[in-house]
Order: sequence, then structure tokens, then C-alpha cells
Amino acid sequence: MGLNLAQKIIKAHLVGGSMETGAEAALRIDQTLTQDATGTMAYLEFEAMGIDRVRTERSVAYIDHNTLQSGFENADDHRYIQSVAEKHGIWFSRPGNGICHQVHLERFGVPGKTLIGSDSHTPTAGGLGMLAFGAGGLDVAVAMGGGAYYINMPRVIRVELRGALRPFVTAKDVSLEILRILTVKGGVGRIIEWGGEGVRTLSVPERATITNMGAELGATSSIFPSDEITRAFLKAQGRERDYTPLEADPDAGYERVITIDLSALEPLIACPHMPDNVVPVASLRGTKVDQVCIGSCTNSSLYDMLKAAALLKGRTVAPSVSMSVSPGSRQVLTMLSDCGALSDILSAGARLLECACGPCIGMGFSPNSAGVSLRTFNRNFEGRSGTRDAKVYLVSPETAVASALTGEITDPRTLSLAALDVRLPERFRVDDSAVLPPAPPERAADVTVLRGPNIKAIPEGKPVGDELEAELTLKVGDNITTDHIMPAGARILPYRSNVPKLSQYCFEVCDSSFPERARAAGESVVVGGVNYGQGSSREHAALVPLYLGVRAVIAKSFARIHAANLVNAGIMPLTFANPDDYEKLTQGQKLRIRNVHRGMESGCMTLEADGTEIPLVCSFTPRQIAVLKAGGLLNYTREENA
Repeated sequence: MGLNLAQKIIKAHLVGGSMETGAEAALRIDQTLTQDATGTMAYLEFEAMGIDRVRTERSVAYIDHNTLQSGFENADDHRYIQSVAEKHGIWFSRPGNGICHQVHLERFGVPGKTLIGSDSHTPTAGGLGMLAFGAGGLDVAVAMGGGAYYINMPRVIRVELRGALRPFVTAKDVSLEILRILTVKGGVGRIIEWGGEGVRTLSVPERATITNMGAELGATSSIFPSDEITRAFLKAQGRERDYTPLEADPDAGYERVITIDLSALEPLIACPHMPDNVVPVASLRGTKVDQVCIGSCTNSSLYDMLKAAALLKGRTVAPSVSMSVSPGSRQVLTMLSDCGALSDILSAGARLLECACGPCIGMGFSPNSAGVSLRTFNRNFEGRSGTRDAKVYLVSPETAVASALTGEITDPRTLSLAALDVRLPERFRVDDSAVLPPAPPERAADVTVLRGPNIKAIPEGKPVGDELEAELTLKVGDNITTDHIMPAGARILPYRSNVPKLSQYCFEVCDSSFPERARAAGESVVVGGVNYGQGSSREHAALVPLYLGVRAVIAKSFARIHAANLVNAGIMPLTFANPDDYEKLTQGQKLRIRNVHRGMESGCMTLEADGTEIPLVCSFTPRQIAVLKAGGLLNYTREENA
């Protein structure tokens, strides 16, 4: 049997472990990326390893999240990242240059290469044929130092695309359709590989929209083949030399094949408060809309913006709607301006925001109270927008514009608009002046790393002992996201490099008294339901609980990245052998686990709670056991380096 596309790239980068499904595979990483909400921690961790220079082919630090500078904190973080990047061999994308995933697609992504990034939407680069993973900052730091990135060898699902999209049906609707089919946990432990004749009808930006939202499936990664469409995109970016053709073998095997007929799709919409709560746009006709946002790493390409501009040209946004547009990069913004499309957007009454993540992470442009906001983003978790009672829907740019014009949720096909004829240019405007190269090795010693007072030391992990006795300080339900554990937004994000301050907000969405209770307990355990830790890759959702004394999280199931981040922090992720036993635990109970070390090796432990014994299971590799016994990946790496 031949190899699928994911297996081919993994085989070419395998430096340890096995490609057997479920086994731990160690991969050589070619490129890394960070963004500023996670980057400070990743670089503090890199510095703590004592390695002078990155050892990847390319590492890039982006400033795209914390661009709202209402105090000194964000500016200080940016200054720190710029100086540490210059010193250690990392390229630096300045504030305003754009969203990491959009810029990386434009300027740095290479088919067939591996990429990890401290952002869960790093698989966006799969639209170019890269094998890209979202990861915790510590995993990125280790990769920058030349270490391997470890994954459990995933299963591969093939999505076979047939036909072609009809007018006003988009790649975003393809993303929402696969979410409707698989749900937010259907991709856990899997790579989604896209193929079929319909692939040839999709541009690289459309493919990137689809791979971007693979993160919402919980997938390890998502990937498209690298073909003549890929070559044309790279050539237009002046990077044809980076092109490599890649496709699966004709007899490749897959866990499952899902067929989607592109010509049968209709405009879709994800309803509050989960990306897989998907229905046809037409079914919500007439729902009043207060706000519309176009942008984010999902739909901020030049292709998306030109379509929005064409629909807005000569028209006016409804008086009841506040509309924003956030181009994904400086390249996109400049080309919109050059061709006059930006004037069409502004003349229609839309507000132009910075080339950054912005509203997607609650960094400005929050909806009005109880407002209905239609967004071309990838997540609509409760409170993520910055307004706790807002109702956020996920849509395509075409549906967003149609709804902005009418003031209510509107299927764009009902407006009797002419079909859009938007094509990508044969040559993009290339200006890399906002991407600063690092100092050459001979000058690196002269570079001073600049640290502001808000940048605090990373919390130190504590070795996992053979017995755990701790209080159950918090019990939560299913689909707890990293936004629940460690919220985003303009109020909290400036403290991402200050874990002690950040800890005040831990689990604020679920129980604002948790931090105080955890501190009082000293050591504690958190209990959760299904798909615990879904969402972003932010390792703060593990580091802050570590700082507050959390020693283990027991759940019905975990999201991949968060489970890895817990291990990296020295916190044990444990699973109920019988999910119904979740009901036997009550917040405030004293819990005990004996023979922890033997249990980590056997995969079975027994939890004692008020005289009741509850069986637990775990699946740690020998390396992960060593990491936990060392008190986290940072301690383990120091020991290995020594």
C-alpha cells in the first residue's frame, strides 16, 4: 500500500519513534513561528535552555495579537521579542505587517516542509502543502533549539472534493460543512487530508481557509496537495523556487474517506457558541444583525477582501450595522489601496482596522451588549468577543457583506447580485521591509535583550511524586476551551508574560473564585468533561494552573494540544476509565492517588475519593513519563542538555 501525503512528509522528517498509528513519532522541524500573545513565554523558555542560536531553517516571530497599546505592557513585550529575535537568529515581523498565518503563507511557507507554531491555527500553512502543527510555546522553544517535535502518529481522514463551488458558496462553507459532519472533537488524533478533482478548483487562499479551520475539528493538522495551483501562487509571490509537487500515492490508505460535492453546498453559518453548531444561512433569514467583522487568519486574504469590496461597491452598510474590515497583511492592505478596492470598502461605511487579529481575540471592536455579530472568523466561543452576552455567528465574507447591507442574516444568493469574478493577480506586491532579519552570529553577542517590568519569570515545574494527595478545587463540564481556562481579550492579554498577574483571571468564565481557592489549597486537582482544553494552543492554560498548584487534571477526554501542554508543564492529564464516574466527584473533596509512577507506566491508576475507588487511565510514552518525573519539559530539556 502506498503512502498518503501526511505519511510522506512524516517519513521524510522522522528522527525517532515509529509511524505506527498511535505510537510516538519524533519529527525534525524545519520552521517555527510565534505570535506575541504566546511568544514572550516561548522565548523566555528558549533563553532558559541556554542555547545561543536557533537551529531551524527559518524561525519567525510575529506581532499580531497584542497590538492595542493602552499601556506599556504590550509595547514592552514587542520590544523584548524584537531584541531576543535579533540576538538568537529569529526573523521579526513588525507590528502592522500582518497576521502570522497570512504572512507566513505569503512569504515563508514551503511545500513538503514541517512547521510548528505557538498558535493553534498554524495548520493554515497546509493550504500550501506544508505539514504544520499548532503547539505550546515550550514545544516551539525546543524545536528552535534543534530538538524534535513529538506527536502520537495520527490516523488520516481523506476528504474527497468533487465538482465546483457555485456562486456565493465559498471555502468557508466547506469548512463549516466538515465541522457539521465531524464536530469539534471529530478530528482529535487525526490529520485531515484534502483531495479529489474539486481541489483543482480552489486557490491557495481558499485552501488555507479550509486548513485553518481544521483546528476547530481538533485535528492534529490539515493538508492539501502541492500542485500547479500552488506553483502559481508561489510564483506570484516571487517564490517559485520554493515549489515542490506533492501528492498522495494512488493506492494510499486512509482511516475513512468523506466525500463532499462542492456543487451541492449552500451558504452555511455556525451559531453561538460553538463552531460545529452549523445550519444553512437561509434558515436564519430575518435575524437582526448588529455587527459584522471581516478578517482574521481565516478570511483576510486579498482574495477575500476583493470579494467583499466588489459586493460593497456602490452600496451602503445598513444604518443598524457596525462593520469592520481587517486585512490579513500589509501586502493585502497595500494592494487593496493600489487597485481602489479599499475606497469601495470605506465608501460603503465599513471601518478599517489594523492588519492584525483584533476582534477575533477580543482585542477591540467588541459587540454591543446582547448584540448579534457575524464574523468571518474561526471561533465563536462564549465571551471570546469581549462581550459576555453577545451572540457570535461564523460566516463567509459573502454572507457577512450581504447581511451588513440588509441589517439581517441574509443568504447572499437572494440579493440578485451578479456572480463575482475575482481573480488572484499574476504578481503580488512584495515588500519585506517590515520583516527584520536577525543579527549575524558574529554580532549576536553585542545585542542586548530588553525586558520590561511586566515580564516575569516562567513558573517552575515540580517533579511528579509517587503519591498525590490534593483537593478537587474545580469541577467543570464538557467542551471547556482554553478561553474558559485562560481568557483572551484586551483586558487580560497584556499580562501574557506575567503569570502571577494572569493567574487572577484563571477560569474566570467558569468560577471567578477558583484562583483564591487553588492558592489556599496549595496543591489541587481539576475535573472536566469531554474534549477538555479544546481551542487555542496557548500554554498559559497549563502554566497558570501550574502556578496555582494544579497537579493533575482528570477528564472524560482531552484536546491534543492542551494534553501535551499539561505534560510539558508537569501536570498529569488523566482520564476516567468509566466516563460515568465523573458524576461521583464533588468539588471540595480530598483526593488521593497512590503508586503514581507505576500507574504512569501501566496506564492505570486508582483515585480514592471519600472511600470510593475510581479507576483512571493514562497513555504516557516513556519520554512523557520522564518529562513528568522531571517536573516538566523545561527541566527535562535542561537535564538532557547537561
